[in-house]
Amino acid sequence: MSFASTKDLSDKTISFDELAPGLYGYTAEGDPNSGVVIGDDSVLVVDAQATPDMARDVIARIRKVTDKPIRHVVLTHYHAVRVLGASGYEGAEIIASDVTRELIVERGQQDMDSEIGRFPRLFRGKESIPGLTWPHVTFQKKMTLWLGQREVQIIHIGRSHSAGDTVVWLPKERVLFAGDTVEFGATPYCGDAHLADWPGTLAALRALGSKAMVPGRGRSLITEADIEEGISGTASFTSDLFQVAREGVAAGHDLARVYATAMETMRPKYGHWVIFEHCMPFNVSRAYDEARGLDRPQIWTAERDLAMWRALEGKTPVKSAEIGG
Repeated sequence: MSFASTKDLSDKTISFDELAPGLYGYTAEGDPNSGVVIGDDSVLVVDAQATPDMARDVIARIRKVTDKPIRHVVLTHYHAVRVLGASGYEGAEIIASDVTRELIVERGQQDMDSEIGRFPRLFRGKESIPGLTWPHVTFQKKMTLWLGQREVQIIHIGRSHSAGDTVVWLPKERVLFAGDTVEFGATPYCGDAHLADWPGTLAALRALGSKAMVPGRGRSLITEADIEEGISGTASFTSDLFQVAREGVAAGHDLARVYATAMETMRPKYGHWVIFEHCMPFNVSRAYDEARGLDRPQIWTAERDLAMWRALEGKTPVKSAEIGG
């Protein structure tokens, strides 16, 4: 077995949509999204992209609408496809939750090595990556930036896709950059997730009452119906996944059987979402671990990836120190 994403080598069409004056969503047909906030004197970018080379395309789109300097980059979480392009924004201050920094310390290098192997197309130009991305500023729970008169709230919204999940909220404009707490038409990656907490995080996000949203993957959402579809779809997927895992663990099933059940029950409803085939082995592995009581996601390494494939094929028993999500 191999990662489904290694066969995805075709370029995606990029969209740069204005959600409100000076607020943009950079989206690419299910690839990781970025957001752009133009203030009175400077620009803030939400999520850096996977490499400095890819960051340059975001910068090129920004330069078509403003010549203001890019002074801030917010990381919604620690995953390599979101953060390793940060050095492309020369001189920008990197902001992340304190929990995200802790995760970079604990598992950033392993995540970088693993993700580069999983996503060859997203990491074209990987030789331009100088190393791990480290935030200059961290915060607990919430911080506010004022870009002149524009208020930007940066909120550690709760555990879901990762323990450090952060959203960027423009309260006056009611525009939300949601990171991977929400996906639209794209399969949530749950390999480092906290599935029991995800519904509460989505409830907190819904309570903000956004009028426009950039999800982690999928197109920009500019109607309340689309926003609700994104939130509800993410909630449904993650709840269905965790339910399959809990039922399988309660019945004493091994990981291979739980994976087979999850694919059988979830593919008819979600199989058309982008990266479904890629995400599901990682998703089921983490859901299986959490259902067995492992609160902190295990660190993904190349060795663990191989152990996962062996377990999914039923060739080896699952050991909590060897395999999970």
